[in-house]
Amino acid sequence: MSQYVDWEFAKTTGRTLVAAGPTISAQQAADEVGAIRAAAGAARGPVAETARMQTPGDAPAAVVIDRSRWIALNADSMSALLDPVFADVMAAKGVTVNPAMAAIGGKVTGAEAGGLLAFMASKVLGQYDLAPGGTPSLMLVAPNIVQAQRELDVDAADFRAWVCMHEETHRVQFTAVPWLRDHLVAEARSLALSMTPDTDKLGDLVARVREKLPEALSAGSGGITDLVTTPEQRERLAALTAVMSLLEGHADVVMDEVGPSVIPTVAHIRERFTERRKGAGALDRLLRRLLGLEAKMRQYHDGAAFVRGVIGAVGVDGFNAVWTSPQTLPLAAEIPDPAAWVRRVHG
Repeated sequence: MSQYVDWEFAKTTGRTLVAAGPTISAQQAADEVGAIRAAAGAARGPVAETARMQTPGDAPAAVVIDRSRWIALNADSMSALLDPVFADVMAAKGVTVNPAMAAIGGKVTGAEAGGLLAFMASKVLGQYDLAPGGTPSLMLVAPNIVQAQRELDVDAADFRAWVCMHEETHRVQFTAVPWLRDHLVAEARSLALSMTPDTDKLGDLVARVREKLPEALSAGSGGITDLVTTPEQRERLAALTAVMSLLEGHADVVMDEVGPSVIPTVAHIRERFTERRKGAGALDRLLRRLLGLEAKMRQYHDGAAFVRGVIGAVGVDGFNAVWTSPQTLPLAAEIPDPAAWVRRVHG
């Protein structure tokens, strides 16, 4: 599959470009890793109690990693997710790739993927890696947790616990709901296949991007994705975004609802963290807008409002009906209107 994207080159590029982490001694780093592992383990009980969902007891422990390891693991997951899509596209077109051209093209796309991974590697605090075709894992990025805690100037132990509550909620979503992982992977692959541009139309696509790029950088835009998708594709993307809003919003609600009895400064952390999301520098805001990451930030807010609206109407057990099947997941139009979901699912 290296004829499409050279994922090993993506890893090398990402490791080369990723920003250095915070200054910390070897002993401090070791202590931090141990503290994060302990916080991850301690998060299981409060999350299960608050969400009323249970991670199986034999689930692997969270892994604490650095930015380079995050890049490598995500490159492997992107490869497992996208390589079958590339293969299907090429097979459908009956295309045979010249080996020399494939090597060059794979390096180019690998460099692009590596650049994106390098940018994201300094932002992500944690992640539940779905690992298509592999073993899912809960990852916590130690240097990013340290850096964010220092920038926010909040209690270190409480911040570790707060981040781990969010990521443990993602793990319980996928381990307590067995069909969810395969459903999301299948939907993502199907959408990626439909969004792969026809080579005969690439010239028109490039011209449209060049013409409409200022719009992609405007506030409220979905980024460059809006320029390379059809109305039908945007509708499908909105459906997948609704599910992601549910997952992120649910994790945000649980991490806050665990409460001050477990995380004494939870309200202060939430306030500072919300301010941080708004306070990125000009270049960072530009990149986020171009990549559609500002739209992702809205997922946290919109999804949390949906979850709170549903829980307010039918309680936590009523909300948990959302995990029954793909048909009970919220529709795009229901995220801003939780009452509509309650009417459809609960009658």
